[in-house]
Amino acid sequence: MTRIFIPKDAQAVALGADRVAREVERVAATTGQTIAITRTGSRGLFWLEPTIEIETAEGRIAYGPVKPGDVEALLEAGMLSGAAHPLRIGRPEEVSYLARQTRLTFARVGIVDPMSAQDYVAHGGYAGLTRALELGGTGIIDEVKASGLRGRGGAGFPTGIKWSTVGLAEADQKYVVCNADEGDSGTFADRMLMEGDPFCLIEGMTIAGVAVGATKGFIYIRSEYPHAFRAMNDAIAAATQAGYLGPSVMGSGHAFTLETRLGAGAYICGEETSLLDSLEGKRGMVRAKPPLPAIKGLFGKPTIVNNVLSLATVPWIMANGAAAYADFGMGRSRGTLPFQLAGNVRRGGLVELAFGTTLREMIEWYGGGTRSGRPLRAVQVGGPLGAYFPDELLDTPLDYEAFAAKNGLLGHGGIVVFDDTVDLAAQARFAFEFCATESCGKCTPCRIGSTRGVETIDRIVAGIEPARNLEIVRDLCEVMTDGSLCAMGGLTPVPVLSALAHFPEDFQRAPTLMAAE
Repeated sequence: MTRIFIPKDAQAVALGADRVAREVERVAATTGQTIAITRTGSRGLFWLEPTIEIETAEGRIAYGPVKPGDVEALLEAGMLSGAAHPLRIGRPEEVSYLARQTRLTFARVGIVDPMSAQDYVAHGGYAGLTRALELGGTGIIDEVKASGLRGRGGAGFPTGIKWSTVGLAEADQKYVVCNADEGDSGTFADRMLMEGDPFCLIEGMTIAGVAVGATKGFIYIRSEYPHAFRAMNDAIAAATQAGYLGPSVMGSGHAFTLETRLGAGAYICGEETSLLDSLEGKRGMVRAKPPLPAIKGLFGKPTIVNNVLSLATVPWIMANGAAAYADFGMGRSRGTLPFQLAGNVRRGGLVELAFGTTLREMIEWYGGGTRSGRPLRAVQVGGPLGAYFPDELLDTPLDYEAFAAKNGLLGHGGIVVFDDTVDLAAQARFAFEFCATESCGKCTPCRIGSTRGVETIDRIVAGIEPARNLEIVRDLCEVMTDGSLCAMGGLTPVPVLSALAHFPEDFQRAPTLMAAE
């Protein structure tokens, strides 16, 4: 029997992976070939999806991108033995796009059966939790601190410090909450991991629970991720049945259980306190801090709130040691970050690398330049609240501090590419409009400032008193930065000011008829 691996990642499914899998089954049945199909996650080379991988004596051999109409010819050509064909990619790990990466968090994604706890263990899973149970709470936290792991959701706050605060808090109940409300434009790493290696997230959350004495965890998943939601629920059930979750995790006496919750589509619920309100059944509204969630979080109890990638990285750290993880990266940015290439780029996908690679290398070498073939004009890193970088800033290292020094932010690692047809005045207007739409409305600078920003950009583009209105935009940005309750309003000025600084010509238009009147 030949094993065949076909992704069921949402991106691959959108490109026809389910139809390809059905066609492989149909053609194999009619030709009498005995096969077993395993649906995996995607390795993240999206321009080659759907990909089929065949288990051979030489290792897995990949073919792609495969359309349903290609299947019959592939099987006739000897695909099941790894034979030559125009769609033959070869061994995936030898493809330069993958070979040059440093996959730690995503080491198993695209390789394991995401629904099999046994397959997860066979590929090194639960080694981290085994060591964590030996170290105990203080030992786990010390290891996470020493690794230099920082929050991968965008804020970059040291994970070990957050855990230490929760661990020291006195309470009869503590919680671990995973923020899987991945709402930034151009980001998909959280979804890929939940769909392709859900036990990794479960293991990371369990380690966090053991570290701080929490017995309950929640995964808050964005509503647009139905595949990830199902995958996590199925994996939680499998982990519980196998004894990795429940009243005595791996027979240790530590209790830890997990539940998922589906969001309702509000971007603001990516902010940790809004997320907690939503989990409690309330409207997602930003809370004033202090008190911090680490002291008074979910249902008023000490709570760890971490992003998917932060929690999913912990098993590797525990299994391999803090020093091994800290060997990767630069400065205060240690380890790796899964970067996500999107927008007008030839080879979109996931690239996990140590901090320090330049933005230019990411776009030109990994991304292959623009998909349109036109000159690149701007790159936005860090989601809709990230800065727009021009060509002269593309040699900036992908590092928290290096980006901050250029008035940008690394955020969740999303990289969106624009060619020379982009209108940066329109993009600045979009930043204000996005904030006005997604604001929870609790604080005036965010709620009103964003609305006034849209109106003022419209006046500038219309040629109405541009100098005066540009000054108003700058004043609005200052008020929003200094006065907003959370990062939603506080960071909205980042894309606006970067567009003004690097692309001023887009704001200098000839007066329209409206202005003349």
